[in-house]
Amino acid sequence: MGKVVANMSMSLDGFIAEPGDGVGELFDWYGAGPVAYSLPGDHPARHVRVSAVSAEHLRRNVESMGALIAGRRLFDVAQGWGGAHPAGVPVVVLTHKAPEDWPHDDFVFVTDGIESAVAAARKLAGDKHISVASPTVAQQALTAGLLDEISVDLVPVLFGRGIRFFGDLPGHVMLDDPEVVQGTRVTHLTYRVRKTAVPNG
Repeated sequence: MGKVVANMSMSLDGFIAEPGDGVGELFDWYGAGPVAYSLPGDHPARHVRVSAVSAEHLRRNVESMGALIAGRRLFDVAQGWGGAHPAGVPVVVLTHKAPEDWPHDDFVFVTDGIESAVAAARKLAGDKHISVASPTVAQQALTAGLLDEISVDLVPVLFGRGIRFFGDLPGHVMLDDPEVVQGTRVTHLTYRVRKTAVPNG
């Protein structure tokens, strides 16, 4: 069974977007290197140029991914990625209400909580990993004990304000020491989540 991994590009001060949902410089590393890499999906943003180590990091992560979970807000902001996510995998959207006229078969809408969303993603992913791509969904998965790893593409920029990767949590969450991959204009950090939460105070 694959792992459930939360992955986001993040500023050094912990933000994954600006207050108005802009991403500023967070994805500049996708054009900061000499190595061409193409994500498997049929999407305009699938072609990038990164450092050799980032290309290998992307290849390893994308090839191991079998499904992606996103929240409805990200789905709406991204306009459903035009019906095909750049990673080329099925997408489970956690939402209060599914759209009535969404014609694309690679999207599944789940309305009854994070546990059901993860279960639906496991069916789609098979033995591969599940990527969690929304901060609120990642927090829900972490609180429910369903998140196995946190993967941060740490970008050398300070936003000062915006949308945080992790906001309020019910207690401290311990992580193992990171696996570190140093790219160009990005440091890839992967932390295994320890499953026991330590209460605050």
